[in-house]
Amino acid sequence: MGFDRLHPSIQHHVVNSMGWRDLRPLQQEAVDPILDGKNCLLIAPTAGGKTEAAVLPILSRMLSESWQGLSVLYVCPIRALLNNLEERLSFYCSLVGRRCGLWHGDVGQAARSAILREPPDILLTTPESLEAILISRRTDRAYVFGSLRAVVIDEVHAFAGDDRGWHLLGVLERIAKLAGRQSQRIGLSATIGNPDEVLAWMTREASINSLVISPAAGASAEADVQLDYVRSIENAARVVAQLHRGEKRLVFCDSRAQAERLASLLRASGTSTFVSHSSLSVDDRRQAERAFRESRDCVIVATSTLELGIDVGDLDRVLQLEAPTTVSSFLQRLGRTGRRTGTRRNCLLLATNQDSLIRAAALLRLWKMSYVEPIQPTLAPYPVVAQQIMALIRQEGGCSRRFDDNSIRRAIGQDGAITEQLLVHMLGTGILFEDSGIVGLGPAGERLFGAKNFMALMSVFDTPSLFQVICGQEELGWVHPLSFLGFGQRPVLISLGGRAWEVFRLDKDRSQAHVRPTETPGRSRWLGESRTLSYRLCQEVRDLLVGERIEAAWSKRAVTEILSARSENRVARSAGSVVETDAGSNRTRWWTFGGLKANASLAAVLRTRDGTVPHFDNYFVEILGATGPVETEELFDAARVRDRWGECIGTDPPGKIKFWECLPDGLRAQFIRSRFADIGSAKKLLSESKVYLDRLDHSLH
Repeated sequence: MGFDRLHPSIQHHVVNSMGWRDLRPLQQEAVDPILDGKNCLLIAPTAGGKTEAAVLPILSRMLSESWQGLSVLYVCPIRALLNNLEERLSFYCSLVGRRCGLWHGDVGQAARSAILREPPDILLTTPESLEAILISRRTDRAYVFGSLRAVVIDEVHAFAGDDRGWHLLGVLERIAKLAGRQSQRIGLSATIGNPDEVLAWMTREASINSLVISPAAGASAEADVQLDYVRSIENAARVVAQLHRGEKRLVFCDSRAQAERLASLLRASGTSTFVSHSSLSVDDRRQAERAFRESRDCVIVATSTLELGIDVGDLDRVLQLEAPTTVSSFLQRLGRTGRRTGTRRNCLLLATNQDSLIRAAALLRLWKMSYVEPIQPTLAPYPVVAQQIMALIRQEGGCSRRFDDNSIRRAIGQDGAITEQLLVHMLGTGILFEDSGIVGLGPAGERLFGAKNFMALMSVFDTPSLFQVICGQEELGWVHPLSFLGFGQRPVLISLGGRAWEVFRLDKDRSQAHVRPTETPGRSRWLGESRTLSYRLCQEVRDLLVGERIEAAWSKRAVTEILSARSENRVARSAGSVVETDAGSNRTRWWTFGGLKANASLAAVLRTRDGTVPHFDNYFVEILGATGPVETEELFDAARVRDRWGECIGTDPPGKIKFWECLPDGLRAQFIRSRFADIGSAKKLLSESKVYLDRLDHSLH
């Protein structure tokens, strides 16, 4: 079975043209189910041969069953990955007399027109490009998509936890209607903690004909992972430059400013250095990645742009400045190494401050436990439903008022009542209009979404999920929009780069926060994580602070600093949580270690008598005006007794939400509670935690 079932032509070229002695375990296991037409989720580490595991059986079916026309869509989350795959897939197709095409935002009009005239057998593309084809008035949609048989979704985890995933499923349902059949769906991923749930999401519960294929992987102990404490980015640059001379190194940074600073320091040291991040032009990134592939003794400094499987050659080392926010992201980065026979996956994490050191150590503990975050499809995807309504209207040139939302309901799982609420609101606001029972785009809809051939309708996102923080002309970093809840009603303070900042202007259209320095009555070593941390990771941070275990992966410098943090710890307990009260600053700080969303939920229900919403970050909730034990307990008791979770977070989004104008108030409130709160964890923290009250005679430290 397996290899022997592949079409003879595929077998021949695997051995002779590709020079393979045999298939990898995932590729062997994937042959039979894919040839049998099953929906599959293929899971293997980066460079585990997932693309070939999907494409070789698909090409075999194409030959055996004489597929003609556009038979396969290969969908990726980013253009760079599509560009990276095009040469390889075109080669495989050419071996058996088939063609592969590429369509995304950087592909010119001439190439697109050629694809529409004579569709290739396999099309590499994005959800947004598929939407562009569907809503174009110049496209013969039935001709282009009528022969579709299979869809490969690469890096499916990147879609499943994001609204782009719902958008992709909506587009695929509309294409299925044009083709008159449901196509086989094959997802590829290196890191998924709940594969069965993701498979059910990807196939829309078609579990009878679906399965997860995930060959046993080596234990995490096989990887060489080390954590070091270097105190500054300058010291990090020295380590990167000197430690692995003569080798090819990829260094991940968590911001563009950090990447540019590190690259500048490395170049000043005489190290051959390249840079890749989203603010660089496509040509600049490609040139850097090409030069890096062809070099040996060099470093490429990158943000997450190089996380999703893009080929930058045969790496020797991966380094991480600070720490990613999820185990899944860490695994993606770790998987860039260990591809050569006889080599191990490796990663060196370099922390420049105590906060990131503790977080990195906690993240590595979760990894050693084989924990990977479950991928949760976004809840309340109402903006995507609104987008799909308008896209269908554009595609069909108008729709009946008795809107046929079957494709939306199959794809996004929302009942007809949601579609009706959206239609009523959009008709009432002029986004849509109705004439003789036919619904079209109204004046407000044309104004909001009609510019440049309805480009706004082609995607469900147009701004980053994080806000850029700017002081004067200097970019300080990026923070989650939850950081700005209450802006306009109270002063909003954030901490970034070890300093406190007051937000004085919020530009939601550009996702920018303008700040000025502020003096606070003390400081917190844990204030101001720039990105959202989960409840599980924050709880692991707490456990690490109160624990005694020393890990073999920690350097001597890391051990010394972690022991220092433990000895100074007065904010974490092994059972219960700590409340610090400070009469001098009229503040109370509750150290929940609950994560940003849970703490945002707690802040909403711990509003003081004057309605002030407490400040919060990933680790604590800070209440102004509650200074004594009695007053603090009364506030907690009132929150436990009163059911205020329904008003949790409020009704205004902390950042810009695309298609927000299309949502009525009731759906807006549901959306915000679903996206920006973690009520389950918040309730657990409030009801189960014992509270240790520490009354301070000085400012909060």
